[in-house]
Amino acid sequence: MQNIGKTIIFAGIIIIAVGLLVYFFGNKLNWFGNLPGDIKIKKENFSLSFPVTTMILISIVLSIIVWIVRKL
Repeated sequence: MQNIGKTIIFAGIIIIAVGLLVYFFGNKLNWFGNLPGDIKIKKENFSLSFPVTTMILISIVLSIIVWIVRKL
């Protein structure tokens, strides 16, 4: 039960950190979601955004963070 509490606290800290980054640096993160490899389809009444490259980048960064946390 203690591990679940630590995990929830850690997830909350991560969410707060991401929220602060977006709040203070949101205008400088325009490239995020517009990387080469991200699929965007726009038509008259339809738009589809499938950020493949962005999700791969997020996955790699989160994997490294989790690996570092587990080592500690």
